[in-house]
Amino acid sequence: MNTQAASRQPGSEPDEFEAYLEKIRRFTRDVLIGHEDVVEASDEIPADVVDQMRDIGLFGISLPKQWSGLELTQEQQVRLTFEFTQASAVYRSRFSTTIGLCSQMILDYGTPAQKETYLPRMASGQVTAAFCLTERNAGTDAGSLETTATRTPKGFKLNGIKRYITNAPDAELFVVMAATGEDENGKKDISVFLIDAGTPGITPGPRERMMGQRGSHVSEIFIEDCEVGEDALLGGKVGNGLKMALRGINHARTHVAATCVGQSTRILSEAIAYAKEREQFGQPIADFQALQTMIGESRAELAAARALTLEVARKFDAGPIPHIDIACAKMFASETVWRIADRAVQILGGMGYMESHPIARLFRDVRVFRIFEGTSQIQQLNIAKHAIKHGVSGQL
Repeated sequence: MNTQAASRQPGSEPDEFEAYLEKIRRFTRDVLIGHEDVVEASDEIPADVVDQMRDIGLFGISLPKQWSGLELTQEQQVRLTFEFTQASAVYRSRFSTTIGLCSQMILDYGTPAQKETYLPRMASGQVTAAFCLTERNAGTDAGSLETTATRTPKGFKLNGIKRYITNAPDAELFVVMAATGEDENGKKDISVFLIDAGTPGITPGPRERMMGQRGSHVSEIFIEDCEVGEDALLGGKVGNGLKMALRGINHARTHVAATCVGQSTRILSEAIAYAKEREQFGQPIADFQALQTMIGESRAELAAARALTLEVARKFDAGPIPHIDIACAKMFASETVWRIADRAVQILGGMGYMESHPIARLFRDVRVFRIFEGTSQIQQLNIAKHAIKHGVSGQL
């Protein structure tokens, strides 16, 4: 049964949520930001910090209380994201594939047994899920994926290679998209499989070394004659896989936009603090109009990205899911954070290029947001096609 409205719960009482929001602010300031250098140096979030992230409820923000989650609205989730992503975005990456891409697919399309098996453990952080769609020859064009799932007497046998899979080395559950045949139009019929880590035939590759996001673990996944039962098929039916995937993707894109707002807030705050302290020609460089122009433009763009993301979250809660508005928010916020990060490096000058200052790391970290969950160029094309066909007055 499709229960898309299930993700748009009433949420916590206002006072209760505001208290939780303040708790997240303190946790971000006192724990997450304080461990950033350790994460960067070790390429690992310390286990005790991950445990604290579980204990404070970050793995359960998108799930109903029925499944041991916090039952927050999308607007509340976005407001939380604004706060905890003022620390390194790597922390959010550790649970992002669980709260958005994977849990929402199971929530809306899973069988009762699948929900009972996975959702409570996802909400508690016992199960980290990895969203396994992208391949070497299939990314944006998800319909051309080459991983196959063929029928066997006991279920299915899967073969293929997945690429750029966030949290693959740490996952307890792989949510795998595979072709199970062709539809009536001759296109690949995509289905979704829930495969527990340790199942014979599915193996994460070694961690990839990335430009930024150190501490976020990404790898390929090798699937070779991996046999699963009928109960592994999401929803118990073949097909509809890309629609299921988009349910998780649209949730995740909203969170990416919010993450870009949080990162922009941190970056601009760091740049302003430095500009107020650094003196040249007998005055703080913050007094120079050239820098004030960059700060003013950045502050205005941040306000616009924040407002757009909140508006999209409210539309998400009201329903139906505003696919094109989400694309607008993701594109705008990710381009905004990159511009703000670039200006921040310029404001700091030589210090902005030194690894001893967090701006250098943040600059590297935010570059990926213009790529994953749909590149800016793909968002532009989809937004344009929708506007040409339907006009620009609203979301359909």
